[in-house]
Amino acid sequence: MSALSLSNLPSRVKIVEVGPRDGLQNEKAQIPTADKIRYIDMLSDAGLPVIEATSFVSPKAIPQLADADEVFRSIRKRDGVTYLVLVPNERGLDRAIGAGVRAIAVFTAASQTFTKRNINMTIEESLSVFRGVVRRARAEGMWIRGYISTCFGCPYEGEVKGDDVAAVAEALAEMGTDEISIGDTIGVATPNQVVEIAALLQERMPVERLAMHFHDTRGTALANIVAALQMQIAIFDSSSGGLGGCPYAPGASGNVATEDVLYLLHGMGIETGVDLEKVRLASRTLAGALDHELTSKTFRALEAAGSG
Repeated sequence: MSALSLSNLPSRVKIVEVGPRDGLQNEKAQIPTADKIRYIDMLSDAGLPVIEATSFVSPKAIPQLADADEVFRSIRKRDGVTYLVLVPNERGLDRAIGAGVRAIAVFTAASQTFTKRNINMTIEESLSVFRGVVRRARAEGMWIRGYISTCFGCPYEGEVKGDDVAAVAEALAEMGTDEISIGDTIGVATPNQVVEIAALLQERMPVERLAMHFHDTRGTALANIVAALQMQIAIFDSSSGGLGGCPYAPGASGNVATEDVLYLLHGMGIETGVDLEKVRLASRTLAGALDHELTSKTFRALEAAGSG
């Protein structure tokens, strides 16, 4: 039996850490602001190149992130690290600018029903709002990321067409986003679907602009990452400890865990520049404040082994 060929895979991968925002926003337990700041500072020290720090959404919409201004102003900004924040509209952008933010993300979906229920807009309405946000952000010299949810399946509509994903991705690219993250919001993707979507998108834009955001709801996230690597995707979103859960599948894992992704990539000889042990210690700082155990298998294995 021949070994897995690594010669055609990316030699280096960029990890986008989404735990402080996408992870924490789904946590029921209210996390103290000081704990969030320490957590992000530890993630910075781990060498993560991009950290999604918080979201400038309405505090009424997501109480967990009501301290966005204080968190962003208080974290230590490490040279070479991009501190990303989510903004839903121009009001959120105003707050981000006031806090000194230099990188933002906007978000929509490939499913009309999900978009309507999530942000109370159609896909086209959301894109119209974001055109104004992106235009202003570019004038401010910001780096801009676009998220597309439900690219592999919708909790309301079921199957999502690849052409619908591609149309939204093209719209985000045309308005001026620097990077586009393709999300498996409910964790239904399998490797063959990843290959199909990646191929469809690469017909329309450079692979360097594409990232993948997998949830491990059904245990396929790491397999999907390997499939994406084979399609030359070299940017992946993950959440330390597996923070976040999946709001559409109670009790299920949500975001793929940063520790698990790092263990996989480093074992395959792919460089990330991230220290797995330091990420684990960052996850541990929040573990006691949660109302459940962390889902990362690598985190649990290292903790059980008594490492550190």
